Amino acid sequence: MTAAPLPATIAAPVEHRLEIKKSVFFTRITPVDSVERADAVVASIRKQDWDARHHCTALVVGVNADRQRSSDDGEPGGTAGVPMLEVLRHRHVTDVVAVVSRWFGGVKLGAGGLVRAYGSAVSAALDEAQWVDRVPLTALTIDLPHADAGRVLASLHTWADAHGAVLDDPVYGAVARLAMRVAPEQVDAARAEVAAITAGSAQAVIGDTGIVDRVRA
Repeated sequence: MTAAPLPATIAAPVEHRLEIKKSVFFTRITPVDSVERADAVVASIRKQDWDARHHCTALVVGVNADRQRSSDDGEPGGTAGVPMLEVLRHRHVTDVVAVVSRWFGGVKLGAGGLVRAYGSAVSAALDEAQWVDRVPLTALTIDLPHADAGRVLASLHTWADAHGAVLDDPVYGAVARLAMRVAPEQVDAARAEVAAITAGSAQAVIGDTGIVDRVRA
């Protein structure tokens, strides 16, 4: 059974400007690795754009998006931070902080209008982001005689390309050590492939499972 995919993140900060009835909603979404880093980003934006009436925020942090928070920053309760956070949840993104700075244009938008504006502002900014998928991969190592390494490595490249695996650079010492990282559910298939390529003379040793970032095409 394949596990549910982990939340993705973004490769770099993105910005988006939205104007509705003379109010300007300027969105900045920044990749962060902690709540403390998110707080620092928000503080910096507040200082930079001190003349904005509101700096509404939403953040999601953690490999499994387990830390979440939002703030309406003076807008009517539930009309800014919550819809911003809902967009981040819906888009399945983590390790980001979104700040929407609003310069009031003199026309009130009403609760429904604010919800739509703040949600749309975050969604539009995410549309411009370069996405990074988080993928759990299990390490496998194969020790071989130097004479066999080139042939086996070529075959593993073909298998890896077909199965979304990653081959690390070989290490040549007393023996040649090949290293590959595969999806946890493909470990058995990868080990069977190694056994077949080497006619049973080598085996893939299972290592740790870690999270790998992959920029989405």
